[in-house]
Formats: sequence, structure tokens, C-alpha cells
Amino acid sequence: MTKALEIPTARVFLPLLKPNRYKGAYGGRGSGKSHFFGGLTVEEHLAIPGHRTVCIREIQKSIARSSKQLIVDKINQFNLHKHFDVQDQVIKTPGDGLSVFQGLQNHTADSIKSLEGFDRAWIEEAQSISSYSWRMLRPTLRKPGSEIWASWNPASSDDPIDEFFRGEGSDRADLTAVRANWSDNPWFDDGTLPTERMEDQRARPDEYDHVWEGDYITISDAVIFRKRVTVDDFETPEDARFFYGLDWGFSQDPTAIVRCFIVDDVLYVDYEAGGTGIHLDELPAVLDEIPGTRRWPIKADCASPQNISFMATRYRYNMTPAKKWPGSVEDGIDRLKAFKRIVVHRRCPRIAEEFRKYAFKVDPKTEEVLPVIVDAWNHWIDALRYALDGIIQNRRSMPSFAGYKSRTRR
Repeated sequence: MTKALEIPTARVFLPLLKPNRYKGAYGGRGSGKSHFFGGLTVEEHLAIPGHRTVCIREIQKSIARSSKQLIVDKINQFNLHKHFDVQDQVIKTPGDGLSVFQGLQNHTADSIKSLEGFDRAWIEEAQSISSYSWRMLRPTLRKPGSEIWASWNPASSDDPIDEFFRGEGSDRADLTAVRANWSDNPWFDDGTLPTERMEDQRARPDEYDHVWEGDYITISDAVIFRKRVTVDDFETPEDARFFYGLDWGFSQDPTAIVRCFIVDDVLYVDYEAGGTGIHLDELPAVLDEIPGTRRWPIKADCASPQNISFMATRYRYNMTPAKKWPGSVEDGIDRLKAFKRIVVHRRCPRIAEEFRKYAFKVDPKTEEVLPVIVDAWNHWIDALRYALDGIIQNRRSMPSFAGYKSRTRR
């Protein structure tokens, strides 16, 4: 047996180094999922003579669309050319081993039997695998010690691979799955991907969570602030009129605080703070993370008048309750959407995430968007609504913005 390679491995993938029948890695772009499995494939073939791996996609129209080039890149990276014979369609490995590249959709119930003696099956882009292909593959790879690997960017919880690895029954002892994103990759900053990620976050926020954070694809029409919010760096004007808002945390919900200002009918959110498990006597330290909270008025959720009174009396914050009325949430959303734009500073990732995920309910059968707001991903957005108390009013008496001085963004 040839000595195994020592390949640097991100911590998130360490659970996948232990033998197990099913191994999965899911998440967004830049996580290194494919590079991990590609490197592990080369390592195993070098260490185990006669080892056989099939690299699979649901549809593979050509070898160029396979994982072959990634494995070849790993062979080149570790200068292992003398151990591997790279051919047009296959890679021959030590001890008459083999790596082959196939599309599952091309197999029939009879032809897939050719994979019975393989040691590994690695499914790339596994979110695309069909129920039929998955049912065929699992009992086919039956050699003792054989493993099935899957790497994918989640699209829907109903996808067969996602349902198997993350749904009901995924707590089985012979299954290991890890979520890996760009933030888990210690080598992420080595290339151009950081710029790509930040540009997607700024210009394509509706797609960002799926592409980079490994979230499911949402029905974008249900996202309330779709195409209305950008995430960017900006300078705060010295003469800005600031608005501060606070949403109280209850049980597992976070306490959320934001600061914002308005320039030329564009709403800018430049600071956020908060979190779960914050006691009242700890709140001043959190509030002081945002400049100006000791001097400017703070509008807070009126559901906890005792908290407001405590903060105003004990710590001398200028904190008063924001108004609520039947339909005030909907009126607040309408007013926020009436701004020309909403710009969130990059140092405010939590409200940026909420803007991407705050949504109307969707009928699971018809996929129709319903006029009912999902009570989730709304803590910092609620704080933002409270901050704008007095600007957000009943839609029948919408205030004028004529009193706000128009300023050039700095």
C-alpha cells in the first residue's frame, strides 16, 4: 500500500474523513466541496491499489462536463503523474485501479450493474439527481466498505439527494453530512471569489443566499424587498438626521437595534447591533456599539413598555414607544418599498440577510404567493420600521417628504 498523501483539509470537512457508507457536503459557492472530494479521490487511489471510483452526474453529455479535469488538476498539484495514466475517457490508477466518469441518466436497470464492484461513487451537482437514478445507484454499489459521496448546492428540500441527507431518517448511523460555505474555506481569499461574492451581495441580493450561503432557491416573487435593496460601503454624512429603532427579544428571538438616515429619498442603514440572550442590564453595552444612541431619540417596540421605562429611567436613554395600529406592519412595508432605494452598509449583515429572506407565504400546492407575511426574518426589519415611526403612518394619511433637505451622497 502506497503511503497516503497529506492534503491540507478545511476543518468543516474533517467528519468526512472517517469511513461511512454515505458522505455528503452541501452549501454555496467557494466552499471547496468539490476540491475536497477531488483530493480525497486522488488520495485514496494512491493509497489503495486497485481502488475503483465512478464520478457521476445526472446528465453528462461529454467528458468535459465531468469531474475529470478537477481530479487531473489534483494529480498535477501533487506531482503524481508517474502514478496515474490520464486517458481520454478514464484515469488508470495504481494497481489496475480506475476512475470513470458517467451520467446516471444514461444507465438502465441492467447497465448500472457494471458499477457493482466499484468502491466509491461520487455524485457532483447532486441536487440534479432524479429519484429514479438515486434508487438505482444505492443498491448497486454493494461491495463491502463501498461509499457513496455527494456534493451539491441545495435547490429544494424536495430534491431526492437533499431529502435523503437532510430530511427524515438522515440521523442514521451510516450517514455523515456537513454544510460548507465560503466562510468555512480557509483558502477562500486566495483568488477572485471574494470580489465575486461581494458583487453578488451588492447587485444580486435575491440570488446571493442560494449561490453563496447554500440556502434553498426561493420563489423570488414572494420575497418582499426583491430588487429593492443593495449592500455596499458608503460614507455617512456629517449632518445626517439619524433614526434609531429597537425590537425587543423574546425567548429565542434576538433583540435588534438599527440606525438609519435618509438622503434624496434613499434610505441608508449604516449600523446594526443586537443578539439573543441579552438581559436589560447588558443592553447599554450593546446600544453603545452604535454611535449616537446616548444623544439621539430611540423608538422601541411598544409591546414592552416596562423595558422602555427602565432604559429611560435607569440609563437615561431618550427611548419612547413606536406607534402601532391594525395594519401597521403592512403600512411599514409599503413605506419602506416607496423609497427610491434601500442601501445597507456591509457592516450590517443581519438586516441584509433579512431583506433577502423576508417573504410572503407561498401555497405549497399551487406555488401562488399569498397576501400573508411570514413571521420570520424580520427582527432588524421591525427595528427599522420602529426607527421610522412618524414617517411610517396609516396609508390613508401618508406624510410628505418636502420637509427633508435634499443632499448629495458623500
